[in-house]
Amino acid sequence: MESKAFYDILKSLSIKYDFTYPEDKMIELAKHAKEEVDSVASFPAWNQREDIKAELEVKLILLLAKYGYPPVANDDVYKKILEQAENFKRNRGWG
Repeated sequence: MESKAFYDILKSLSIKYDFTYPEDKMIELAKHAKEEVDSVASFPAWNQREDIKAELEVKLILLLAKYGYPPVANDDVYKKILEQAENFKRNRGWG
């Protein structure tokens, strides 16, 4: 399950910042986050292009808002999810 990397970061952030989030929604959110990251991976050197990284950031923030994650806005949560997205693609050889 490739979306497990995203699930793991979502779960660890909920523990770190002491908030609860429904497990089923977290699994669904992780799957959609992976899909959003995959959508930008087709661009050459996507993680070196600020315009593409900014587009991904907006997509992920909107996705997180749609799912109500985190329940209280937290910039560190967004930052960690974006870092996970870049690490995921870099380790897969797509960036």
